[in-house]
Amino acid sequence: MFETEERIRFHKEILEKIGAPLPAISAQKQNFDKETMFDYFVDPETRQWKMWVADSWSAPRRLLFSQLLIPTMDSTRTDFIMKSIGALPVEKSKLRKEFGLRNTLLVGGSGTAKTSIIIMYSRQFNPAEMSFKRINFSSATEPINFQEAIESEVERKQARIYVPIGNKNLTVFIDDMSMPFINAWGDQITLEITRQLVDQKGFYFLSKDERGQFKNISNLQFLGAMNHPGGGRNDIPKRLKRQFFSLNITPPSNKSIENIYGRILEVIFNPKKYTQDIITMRGHLIEATIALWEAVAKKLLPTPAKFHYLFNIRELARVFGGICKVAQQAEFKVIQNVTRLKEKVTPQLFLIGLWRHECERTFADKLVNMGDKKTFQDMLNKVTKEKFRDSLGFDDEQLMTSMLFADWQRDDIFDEYGELVEKAPFVYEACTSPDDIRKIANKKLDAYNELFPAKKMNLVIFDDAL
Repeated sequence: MFETEERIRFHKEILEKIGAPLPAISAQKQNFDKETMFDYFVDPETRQWKMWVADSWSAPRRLLFSQLLIPTMDSTRTDFIMKSIGALPVEKSKLRKEFGLRNTLLVGGSGTAKTSIIIMYSRQFNPAEMSFKRINFSSATEPINFQEAIESEVERKQARIYVPIGNKNLTVFIDDMSMPFINAWGDQITLEITRQLVDQKGFYFLSKDERGQFKNISNLQFLGAMNHPGGGRNDIPKRLKRQFFSLNITPPSNKSIENIYGRILEVIFNPKKYTQDIITMRGHLIEATIALWEAVAKKLLPTPAKFHYLFNIRELARVFGGICKVAQQAEFKVIQNVTRLKEKVTPQLFLIGLWRHECERTFADKLVNMGDKKTFQDMLNKVTKEKFRDSLGFDDEQLMTSMLFADWQRDDIFDEYGELVEKAPFVYEACTSPDDIRKIANKKLDAYNELFPAKKMNLVIFDDAL
């Protein structure tokens, strides 16, 4: 259950001092990559320490950025642990009717990829033998909602004995397990019926004819994910917690982040679509984004009035999502031709401008006052100079871009009779100026009001709305 810093302390202050047989890790890797024994395992064949390596990944034909799941060293390690737990004997003792602990609960902060790890794990199931059911808990989830969700996945085998449909095994994934509301008596009643199903292998019938009779459900295995308790977030009852092997998921290391976005950008910025000067920007963009993200997370800390100042890997995904949105539309040559800008710039400088825009959209829009926004702007300018000035040979004035981007600037094509021939594609590209984009917004608003007079909208397109 250690966090990253606690793992480092455990490795250095306890294991090293007692002379434990540890893997050979250089001082540089310990200090900069923060490697510890948790990044290694003992190879059963050689009986030597071996570093965890991310599973191989092949890009799908249709690359949807928001749905990509990239294996990392952390996900591979967690996957192995979940498989090992899931393979334990179903019964520890037939005489005492003791069942084995085969359920795993992933606990971690927001954006630590708990859900993604479990979804990647579930994709390895043999559909002929194992089904998968995902249930998302919220503060409004009632016991009846959970019971109905489970009952929809099972069928009668004998009198009051039920099994998953098709007589398969069923893995139930409960996401946000700690979310159900705590009542006036301190109970989370939705988690009590969850505990009953996990512990007693069933729950009671609610139908009028069989109400009060126990419904036995077999061949179930459970996975869960929840946020760290505290700071306004609920814990779960200890009687439910004891039914799971709890595993803490730490934020991905810089090495893992570079691996994730390095693979994605390698697929999108490929030599068939882009020239070498554009392709070489991949490493610069990843390095600059990580540096800015770390600086923002250290400087702009959450407070009671700014409780949402939490900057995790999701912020990185939003920055790279905007860059990939432009790069994936290679057929429109937005990067190569630097379209819609009044002043021509190089594709490399255009990408830096796009990166700065996505960082402002992701980080600055989250800030609540001008002081914090000024602090962020100073950090953005500093990182821009450090990561792009010397390595690419640009002047400070060239790097301080303030581009805006939108994906609704193109017009529909109509014939001479006013009939729509082709709808305008949504191309995420630079805006010529705020005034021009305001004219486009007002034009589209007028077109909507003319087409739907009964739903007419009298909107004022002010600067912040744009």
